[in-house]
Amino acid sequence: MMQDIEREELLRSFYRVRQALGLLGLMLPVLLILGGAMSLGGVEPSISDYYHTILRDIFVGTMSAIGLFLIAYPGHRRRAGERMSDDFVTTIAGVAAFGVAFFPNEGRFDPEAGETISALTQAVLGNRAAALAHYASATVFLLALAYICLVKFARTARPMRRRVYRVCGWTILAATVGVVIASVFKIAGPDGPQAVVIRFQIVLWLEVAAVWAFSIAWLTKGRADLTLLSMAQGMAGQGRSSVK
Repeated sequence: MMQDIEREELLRSFYRVRQALGLLGLMLPVLLILGGAMSLGGVEPSISDYYHTILRDIFVGTMSAIGLFLIAYPGHRRRAGERMSDDFVTTIAGVAAFGVAFFPNEGRFDPEAGETISALTQAVLGNRAAALAHYASATVFLLALAYICLVKFARTARPMRRRVYRVCGWTILAATVGVVIASVFKIAGPDGPQAVVIRFQIVLWLEVAAVWAFSIAWLTKGRADLTLLSMAQGMAGQGRSSVK
């Protein structure tokens, strides 16, 4: 009886954490894009560029919350044959999320103002090193999320949910590769592809696709937890009825 109650509490905790992660990821692009359109009069080239706007608090706060939830999330124990536990992978992703939040990218360069220091990490490391740390953190963050979807979530899922996790994982991987390629064209040209990347905000929308894929996977996993919780409660109720 006590074990059933503990299992229910564990499943409920997993459900809440996964739902929170999914909702945070789902809302981040919406808040930034809509908030930027209303307050800044336009859309920034990437999600990370909102760090350099009045919407910085939303960006940093949401990424920090995601990082904290990922670090605190224990997941399942490592099974035989698995190289990495759930806890290890989510902790890596959580630390990387903090890196994304606190290592700013270079932002837009203003020829008149020159390079500006807007964060402690920039003051300590310099703008270029902080930007490199930001991009490295973002890459690790996205790759870890893709691994979670493709390996961890899909491991024990039913066929329908397994397909959802795999689609989300491959979407994150494809978007990550696309962001890297688009960023190279954005920074180094040539002029034609560079103009296309900038005009259509390709980096931003690829990032949105990756974040939303992450959100869908965690929300789906949360629903799976809720289903397990309902089944556990039903079995517990049947057990109590048979005892009577």
